[in-house]
Amino acid sequence: MEGTHTMPDPAVPPTPPVPLTALLAREDLALRQLAGPPAEDVVIHWVHTSEMADPYPYLLGGELLLSAGVHIPDAAGPGTSYFDDYVSRIVAAGGAALGFGVAPVHDTVPEGLVAACASQGLPLLEVPPRTTFSGVARAVWQLMARARLAELRHVTEAQQSLAAAASRPDPVPSVLRQLAGRLGGWAVLYGPEGTEIASTGRKPGDEVRAALSRLAAVVGPARAAGAPAPSSATDSVAGLHLAAYGLGAGHGFVLGVVAAQRTPGDHTVASVAAVLLSLLTGEQQSGTGAARSSALVRLLLGAPPEEVAGLLGDGPWLVVHARPDGDGAPDPVAASALGAALGSALVDPAGDAVRVLVPAGRAPDPLPGWTLGVSAAVAPHDWPTADTQAARALARARATRSPLQRHSARPALADLVPSQEAAVHARAVLAPLTAHPALTETLRTWLSLHGSWDRTAVALSVHRNTVRQRVARCATLLETDLDDPDVRMELWFALRHV
Repeated sequence: MEGTHTMPDPAVPPTPPVPLTALLAREDLALRQLAGPPAEDVVIHWVHTSEMADPYPYLLGGELLLSAGVHIPDAAGPGTSYFDDYVSRIVAAGGAALGFGVAPVHDTVPEGLVAACASQGLPLLEVPPRTTFSGVARAVWQLMARARLAELRHVTEAQQSLAAAASRPDPVPSVLRQLAGRLGGWAVLYGPEGTEIASTGRKPGDEVRAALSRLAAVVGPARAAGAPAPSSATDSVAGLHLAAYGLGAGHGFVLGVVAAQRTPGDHTVASVAAVLLSLLTGEQQSGTGAARSSALVRLLLGAPPEEVAGLLGDGPWLVVHARPDGDGAPDPVAASALGAALGSALVDPAGDAVRVLVPAGRAPDPLPGWTLGVSAAVAPHDWPTADTQAARALARARATRSPLQRHSARPALADLVPSQEAAVHARAVLAPLTAHPALTETLRTWLSLHGSWDRTAVALSVHRNTVRQRVARCATLLETDLDDPDVRMELWFALRHV
């Protein structure tokens, strides 16, 4: 039974839209637009065929409705309201466009239908006799599949670039830069008080920034105060799309995004960035965090490492020393991001290098923006030894300008000497250097780099002349000839056991 129907507001299907221009460009279809707004402003979400005089109940919104005009009565013509009523129902249902098939019912598109579509802003397409409705539908699905594939590729590539950005020494700005670049807009991180902590991209005007700040307040301070609030919110201002994402409950950071368009793929990319920023800015208050705290307390109170290692996870373990590329020491956020990239939350950011305790099953690969030194896999009681190994590996990596160096665990001749006897011998040989730690470390690095002044200078971050002076001082104190390979071998043996 046909007549008036009360329907909810049309909802656009969650499918990638197909530009009407792409459909009109298909030469095999030979479609021609007769009325309505420019095709550049129209997108289609799916296709529906109906010969009902009132198609409203059968439309969900966003369709290209196809009809051969079987429903048009003979009395419909100029001066009647039939076409105006028909088109108004399609518009009310959210239809994107109307395709009218010429033949076998009508030889031409009725003039009244053209006029009604023009007056009500509904794109009207002429479907020639040689083009079937199923062919039009198939073309839309093909274009939609291509759009879906492009969307998935866009999301996948964005996820990979965001994850790489999160592992850089400046993770928060890097993630924001990647997000703004992927969306072609502006990305900003708001602090708990609503202030802009960091931003990048195409900065919008004051009106848009003020609107985004208000939107951020919806998901920010309310969440930090424990009040119910959405995890995200959206708005549109001055033709731009705004979105705000709360970065986890309890600390009030908010990600804000401004872009010229907002697609489901863009929303997914922004959501991935929000998750990464939540990890970078949030406090880790989990059962794993409690276990780490318990392990630390027990170590401080005198428990041996092997006793508390079970609280930290399965061993054996690697120690990783890392330095960010360029000048300056890493900040705590960068150190935390490095730990996340290595798969461990056991991170020590103190000093010029970050130290990370990593399960041996997660052996690291080179990371962009970092230089890494990796120890051999060891049991908990050998953690101090592994720490020394990682430090030496990092020094070699920096000296050779390689992104990662691993400690070599192959058997050595020195292993034939009992460790206690080797330590006594080492202390005796190196006694003249005991009061000069800088000389000892310079000698160790210089020998490990085969006497290279330049690479030793790079590894120690000193001038090459300083290296020459220190090595000459070592030769004087030790009363030996450092050009003698036997002397170098004995000193290297001793340094390995100090």
